[in-house]
Parts: sequence; C-alpha cells; structure tokens
Amino acid sequence: MAEATDPGQRSSVSRTPWAWLAGTFFGIGMMGKGGGTVASVAAAAIWYAAAYYLQLSTQNLFVFTLVAAAVAVMIGIPAGTIVARELGKKDPSQVVIDEVAGQIIALIGAPTNPLNWKYVVASLVLFRLFDIFKPPPVRQLEALPAGTGIMMDDVGAGIYALIMVQLLHYVHAFARFS
Repeated sequence: MAEATDPGQRSSVSRTPWAWLAGTFFGIGMMGKGGGTVASVAAAAIWYAAAYYLQLSTQNLFVFTLVAAAVAVMIGIPAGTIVARELGKKDPSQVVIDEVAGQIIALIGAPTNPLNWKYVVASLVLFRLFDIFKPPPVRQLEALPAGTGIMMDDVGAGIYALIMVQLLHYVHAFARFS
C-alpha cells in the first residue's frame, strides 16, 4: 500500500490483482455507471460467439454454459469479498462478475437448434430487469454475507430470467419472427 504524503490524506487502496481482474471482469467494472450492463452484454456476446463458433451439440452447450456459470460464481464469491473489503464497501459497483454469472445462468438451456439471437437478447433484457427490480426473494439474497450476498442476488435474477426464457421458448415466442 502506498504511503500518504499528507497525514490527513488517505492512502491508496491495496489491491489483490487476481480478485480485481476477476471481480471487475477484466476492468469493465471500473468504467463507472453502466458497468453491470456492459458486463452482462459482454457475457451474452461471449456466450453467443462460443455457441456459434464452437458449434457444440445442444447438450454439450448446456453443460458448457452450466460449468461457465458455476465457475463464475465460484470465482466471483471470493473475488467480490476481497474487492469489497479492499474498497470498504458492502456491494461495490466495481464488482461486475456477479452480472456475468447471472447473465450466463440466464442462458443455460437457451434454444440453440438453430442458434437464435432473439433468445440471447431476451435473456439479457430479462436478466437486467430482474437484477434491477429484484423481485422476492432476490432482494433478500443481498443480505447474505460478503461476496455471497454480492453474487446470490444476481444468481437469483439469472434464474428468474432463465425460467422466463424457457417459457418463451416453450410457447414459441420468436417462431413467427424467424
């Protein structure tokens, strides 16, 4: 940690590099307002590109997405805890790995045969709406301690969005727009 030159001046924040890299999703969280939305868009775009270029079977893409979501959560909890502690905030806006995890969860089981960008956009919009409005019990999940609380409200929002995307697929919501 750097020393302050003036006794009344606060010293700079000590940073744990891996936690900041993961927690801010490679710096996206440092952009200020809208970082969570940008991180969600980035996650959806990365997922879509992976689905398109890897051309995995529906089952393999499902497993790939499930594993990616689990990894984001498992890395996000300790990273969010560390960044929050280093900033002295309960849920700092710089931590956006939670939005990445929630967005990936919203994409689990997204229709891929054929790959349909409309469901990706729907998952993004629905996830952001559930993340912003936090219907019960999503808001209550924020009360969990440290990085767990940072992550779990977005996991809950992602699950709500996942359910809605599956319902949209079930009723063939975008079939007439193909």
